Amino acid sequence: MSDPVPLLQQMIRFRGVNPPGNEGACVRHVAALMENAGADVRLLGSDPERPNLVARVRGAGLAPPLLLHAHADVVPTDGQHWTHPPFEGRIIDGHVWGRGAIDMLGSLSMMVSALNRLRAEGTAPAGDIILAVSPDEEAGSKVGAGYLVREHPDLFDGIAYGVGEDGGAVLSCLPGRVHPIVVAEKRACWMRLSRRGRGGHASRQGWSGTAMSKLAHLLGRLEEGRLPKHVTPALDRMLDALAAAADEPLAGRLRDLRDPDSTAQIPYDLLPEADAVYLDSVLRNTVNTTIIRTPEKINMLPSEFSVDFDGRILPGDWTVEDFETELRTLIGPDGELELLLEGDAMPPPAFGGFFDTIASVMRDADPDGLPLPMITPASTDARLFAGLGIACYGWVPMLLPAGSRYQDAMHAADERVPVEAVRFGADRFHDLMLRYR
Repeated sequence: MSDPVPLLQQMIRFRGVNPPGNEGACVRHVAALMENAGADVRLLGSDPERPNLVARVRGAGLAPPLLLHAHADVVPTDGQHWTHPPFEGRIIDGHVWGRGAIDMLGSLSMMVSALNRLRAEGTAPAGDIILAVSPDEEAGSKVGAGYLVREHPDLFDGIAYGVGEDGGAVLSCLPGRVHPIVVAEKRACWMRLSRRGRGGHASRQGWSGTAMSKLAHLLGRLEEGRLPKHVTPALDRMLDALAAAADEPLAGRLRDLRDPDSTAQIPYDLLPEADAVYLDSVLRNTVNTTIIRTPEKINMLPSEFSVDFDGRILPGDWTVEDFETELRTLIGPDGELELLLEGDAMPPPAFGGFFDTIASVMRDADPDGLPLPMITPASTDARLFAGLGIACYGWVPMLLPAGSRYQDAMHAADERVPVEAVRFGADRFHDLMLRYR
């Protein structure tokens, strides 16, 4: 099982779709592989049909334990139109096709195959390697990583560093390859706004102050406006590296963004749209309207509405109150705001020795590539393990064609990954396990 490709194919075929949560077969399969590789294996969880795996591979005792964490669940494919079946794991034109190929069964197959390779070689890493494989990441992590850190934090004692998924981090604006190393995550701040306005019979037109006119105004403000710009330490370092690798005039525009007092905005005119949207999203706290509710009566002007906001707060010291203050400057003072969910805050990004080790692994494997510290606007299980004092990084080491955007297929139709990119990634995890201290 040192070849990650057949392992990835099998994982896809387990159909660990969440909801409802069918991850058990995949987790138990990995547990059996790790037990055969000589690991100390534990299966535990609040739901016996959705277990967590914690497998410990013993090291030489020369370094603290290293955490590799992954989730075994995948999102549904309902309503999507796939070119090839999403749960057969076929190899077509040099790619493994299927749900989870990117998010994140591909990464899990890399980790497991690298650990099996260590066993086959008879090589002990400097410290213990703990592989945590969880369910439920795609639906909040309550029975997955959340359960582990709540009920079994002792299993992670002494761990200094952790490596997990990168949240789909990708940039394609440079002529060469970019290798993302995620050092920070935004966190969720979901809110609901309820407002009232004039209602009445829908056959009458021309009333002022209707609830629907207020809704239209609100949506316009959110579409056209932005919350204030904030240059976090992780963003500053990322922009510095990007500017150094970019050509003018893009390099100059990126340098302008680093100035917290500058009015410079994202250079949409010089970037691929996906890159511009990404940078816009990590330069500020963000809010998007995702759900609108009104009374469902076609011949009645509603007198009230509510909208649900998917808010995302930058890494750092920003609070929910800070976010609400910024949001009010955009939407105005009217209406009641209700907090629906507050995500776990990530600690400040950690650079230095372990980050440098990851970067050196990538430089040695791809001297022309750029290891780049990045922020993900999404959230991963790293936010939970970070609460135990573990410095967490998102890293999916793949050798992809420059400018390609395979990560954009996560949660979308036709998710797939090049066969050789998966094998490359397994080799890099093997390198990391041998180098870290």
